[in-house]
Amino acid sequence: MENKLYVSSSPHFRSNNSTRRIMLDVIIALLPTSVAACVIFGFRSAVLIAVCVATCVLLEYVSRKIMKRDTTIGDLSAVVTGLLLALNLPVDINPLIAMFGCLIAIVVVKQMFGGIGMNFVNPALAARIVLLVSFPSAMMHWVTVPGQPQGAMIDATTSATPLAAKAGTYSYIDLLIGRCGGSIGEVCAIALILGGIYLVIRRVISPIIPCVYLATAALMSLAFGLDPLYQILAGGLLLGAIFMATDYTTSPVTNWGKVVYAIGCGVLTMLLRTYSNMPEGVSFSILLMNILVPHIERLTAPRTLGFVKKAKGEKK
Repeated sequence: MENKLYVSSSPHFRSNNSTRRIMLDVIIALLPTSVAACVIFGFRSAVLIAVCVATCVLLEYVSRKIMKRDTTIGDLSAVVTGLLLALNLPVDINPLIAMFGCLIAIVVVKQMFGGIGMNFVNPALAARIVLLVSFPSAMMHWVTVPGQPQGAMIDATTSATPLAAKAGTYSYIDLLIGRCGGSIGEVCAIALILGGIYLVIRRVISPIIPCVYLATAALMSLAFGLDPLYQILAGGLLLGAIFMATDYTTSPVTNWGKVVYAIGCGVLTMLLRTYSNMPEGVSFSILLMNILVPHIERLTAPRTLGFVKKAKGEKK
């Protein structure tokens, strides 16, 4: 291979991390949630995960070939996208709908903007929102799981997630171990927390975004007279805060930028949960803040060393 000299501005850091290594760590962190989904919802969860992962990898390979770009399936980013999308879907969704979501995530949101690192919103989240708007009945059809509280299911089109259920339907234990309705990856809080701890220990993610996001949501819950712990454990808040709000491409790089971004996610999440006509607001909140990331980074960028701001009216 021809040697090339890459020139870039300082500072320069040497790291053993690669995209493949980082994505592999994310996959490992998602294993407890994936296993919990298969235990709670059965074999259909494994099928849904396999369909989404295989479709995302295939679509990335084909789209890169058609666009005459280098093949990138080896970096495992398509696997992560497929896994995250699957974990955001109900277990009994039509596989064709799930595959359409993969098309949106990989081809439209990711590859049409240049591939990994070029997308301005999280591909899995964008695909979930498109599916939610296009197929609302299928996306909000939650099946009864073994051990679920009596009367938790209302009918085929009404959400039985903890956020939509009657007060007292679910206990903290139900939310921790996944004895409740919802997408296959959002119901078991313990599995999500374990994955988050792994990512922080491996330094794949900074704890700033998930911690500030969850703290903001908790404070907003108190302001609205809601149970903060219940709001954190219920719905897709943990899944979104740990695995999707922390996406490298669509989140700020500066520490203060991360704080502002996470506060925005928390505020929007609780406003949507409280005042919108849907019980969950995580996906829309993160997507909206993804769009604002360039502005957040510009406003929170550290001052250049040695830079002196000119006085008003002084000639340049």
